[in-house]
Formats: sequence, structure tokens, C-alpha cells
Amino acid sequence: MDIKEIKELIRFIEKSDIKEFEYENENESIYISKNTDAPQIIQGAPQMQYAAPMQYAAPVPAVAAAPAVAPAAPAVSGTEVKSPIVGTFYEAPSPGAAAFVAEGDTVRAGQTLCIIEAMKIMNEIEAEFDCIIKKRVGMNGKPVEYGETIFIVEPI
Repeated sequence: MDIKEIKELIRFIEKSDIKEFEYENENESIYISKNTDAPQIIQGAPQMQYAAPMQYAAPVPAVAAAPAVAPAAPAVSGTEVKSPIVGTFYEAPSPGAAAFVAEGDTVRAGQTLCIIEAMKIMNEIEAEFDCIIKKRVGMNGKPVEYGETIFIVEPI
């Protein structure tokens, strides 16, 4: 299995009800567990070992006297633009440059919305249709997952 297949397998197991998974053949052995008390180890050829722990946050106990919090911002409605790949979200072509788009901008089909860097390759993400940018969800310099919402737009 190559690293891409292993990552896909991990994503599949995270989204499923499977608690543990084990696969073995002559050349490799893979064990993945969602149990937080069990270490997760992925092994390749006998001389190579990769540790890939899956961390899950423990539930936070409720606090009796919670401090007052500001009301949540109203939800923005519209069409979601999702990341087509796993990578790092960039709003501009280079550090210090103006962002490709800002909230409220009118965008034409084919116009660049952002860049997602994957394996040192800069992938321009373009608008699929004419729209107005309602909200930028992706955060500059932060990782995004496949299928994660990066913009909310309103088609024109």
C-alpha cells in the first residue's frame, strides 16, 4: 500500500463504526485502532515502521457555572465550495499579496478563488460558476481536508 491508500483507509475508518482494523500480507502489516488506549502502528517492510496515532479529544465535562458567551454569528446560507484535495489553504498568490477574492466580491466562472498547496504543488481552485462570495471559511495557511467547505457562495 502506498501512503495515499493508507490515508484513504484512515479517513474511511474514521467515518465508519469500525473500532479496529488489521491487514497483513507477505510484505506489510497495518493495524489501525480508534481506541484511545491502544497505540496505532502502521508497518511497511520489516525494517521500516511508521507510527500514525489517531488522536481523539476526550469529552469535556460540563461546568456548573459557565461564563456568558457572545451570541453565535448568524449562519450564512448559500452554496458550499468544497476543497477538491487535501492540502494547505492560501487566500493569496504570495505572502503579503492581496487575496484572490474577498467576501462580497462578484466572481466569474474560471476565476481563481484560492490556492491549495499539496506536496509542494500549488493548485489554483477556480469558481465553477458566476457567483458572489458570501463567506470565506478556509483560513489562510491552515490545512484543509478533501470535501471540507472553503467558501460559501451565492450563484448569480
